[in-house]
Amino acid sequence: MLRTYKFRLYPKTEQQERIDFTLERCRLLYNRLLDERIHAYRMEGKTLSYYEQKKTLPVRKKAIPALKEVHSQVLQHVVERLDKAYQSFFNRVQNGGKAGFPRFKGVNRYRSFTYPQSGFALKGKYLKLSKIGEVRIRLHRQIAGTIKTCSIVKKNGRYYACLAVEQALKPLPKTGKEVGVDLGIKHLAVTSDEQFFASPHHLRRSERRLKRLGRLVSKKKKGSHRRKKAIRLLARMHEKIANQRKDYAHRISHQLVKRYDLIAFEDLNVQGMVKNHHLAKSIVDAGWRQLVQYTTYKAESAGKRVVQVNPHQTSQRCASCGDIVKKTLAERVHRCPFCSYEQDRDINAAINILQLAKQEAS
Repeated sequence: MLRTYKFRLYPKTEQQERIDFTLERCRLLYNRLLDERIHAYRMEGKTLSYYEQKKTLPVRKKAIPALKEVHSQVLQHVVERLDKAYQSFFNRVQNGGKAGFPRFKGVNRYRSFTYPQSGFALKGKYLKLSKIGEVRIRLHRQIAGTIKTCSIVKKNGRYYACLAVEQALKPLPKTGKEVGVDLGIKHLAVTSDEQFFASPHHLRRSERRLKRLGRLVSKKKKGSHRRKKAIRLLARMHEKIANQRKDYAHRISHQLVKRYDLIAFEDLNVQGMVKNHHLAKSIVDAGWRQLVQYTTYKAESAGKRVVQVNPHQTSQRCASCGDIVKKTLAERVHRCPFCSYEQDRDINAAINILQLAKQEAS
């Protein structure tokens, strides 16, 4: 399986200029290729393929000498990136989803480029990049496996290297345990064996500082260096909150995969739920989909299994007798009048989720 390692880069001033130059060349090439596809469809009614556009790269290098200063495979990946955007667009149209036609990339909207096969090499504390040089890299953990691709990312004035590594599966020992997980706002996750994972509310706790940084941005003159600096501070604060949420999801998913062989989640329609403006901010702050995603890929590499079930009436159904007991959101305890079963509302829902997952698995 492929796993991505992300490391911080510390390029020198000249190397930063080379990375920014490469990003700009890739952005302009992407926009030019997109314009040619649009023009070809409007004038001739056909869509240019990946190979047709890839063949034009040598001619473009002769016409635009600046492209020679970018590694050839990096330019080829730009063509592939546009082709993937088109394929995703056609798939969404066929599936009846929101189309989302590929857009032109504005300034600072193209933030990464990729060495798909060659042009990079890891040498101790340095990452050698073709046309850029040896960049200082902070390897905060060991890389296990064979490095396949290297992507350079610029985010909020910082530079990162994302290394896609091919690894062998490492199954964890079987525990024979199964669990259902109910996702919520008061508690991020509640398991069927009565374990509660608190919801840290990272966004809520940082709201005052976010508002203050937002006011600083609005007070600065548009186009000024002070406004750019204020925007960067605000973006880094948002990045910090996102990293806190990711770290918490990683820790919970690691515990679940280590303890259980079968993990059952609700298949929640988060996009529909955030239309409730009273709970939208709390739902987004919780990061339910992120937790499910992290648990799923960790379970695949560990030889475990994740199942998502329909959440319909999992909170209303009695886990003991199966009868429906209507409750409002304010009622936090499940009391069944038919079998006298009494349990925490979220634990009852988690047990129902596990029962549905077992039925699907069988």
